[in-house]
Amino acid sequence: MAEGFLKAQGEDAVSVSSAGLEAHGLNPRAVQVMQEAGIDISGHTSEILDIYQDRPFDLILTVCDHAAEHCPYIPGKAIRLHRSFPDPAKASGSEEEILESFRQTRDQIEAWCREVLAKYG
Repeated sequence: MAEGFLKAQGEDAVSVSSAGLEAHGLNPRAVQVMQEAGIDISGHTSEILDIYQDRPFDLILTVCDHAAEHCPYIPGKAIRLHRSFPDPAKASGSEEEILESFRQTRDQIEAWCREVLAKYG
């Protein structure tokens, strides 16, 4: 979701890459709630961080505590920013309750992306 917001909000001013410590695939609920916000992430992929080891970055953003704690060192002068968000994929309840968890996390991520771009974009 952060990749989608950063690409949409940053337009052509930023280059955004997204990867995780593990590939989990694209969650269809994330696609759905991002579409509700007017952003199509259906073409995004789940990449592994290792593919970016030799690429320089200005900013490295982490959005969960596990990533912040286990993110391998990437050499360079990148500024590292971390914000932990609830993982909506772990939500339980009815389909509507789960979707609401995705929407709440989406909205929190959107606000943080706006802050990051305002300061660093």
